[in-house]
Amino acid sequence: MAGSLTSRTMRVNEMAADRTRLRNDMLIASTLVVAGVAIAVLSLHAINAAPPQEMAQATQPLQTTPSPEPQQTAPAESKPGGERPTTPAPQPARPDADAQKAGARPALPPAPAEKTAPPIEKK
Repeated sequence: MAGSLTSRTMRVNEMAADRTRLRNDMLIASTLVVAGVAIAVLSLHAINAAPPQEMAQATQPLQTTPSPEPQQTAPAESKPGGERPTTPAPQPARPDADAQKAGARPALPPAPAEKTAPPIEKK
């Protein structure tokens, strides 16, 4: 019987030591959880307390082109009533009625009905 009493006492002591370790581990774990929650709450409070930041995007600075060398000759003077450019005038997108009768197709499709308006009356 003496042997069984010492083994029981050792088991009780081991169980008490396990409980103590478990309590210490739980205390450390709960302390870490509380500290994490406190840090999160303080961070959220700091974010809400600060005024909202507005971000502005700046454009890149313009690069200056080097100035051309001074011209040796002065540009020609403009004359009133001078000649017009020789390039042909651009053609209209819709050919006139005579061209359409001859078979020319308009470059643009006809406007939809809701986009057309009655003609403007002259005063």
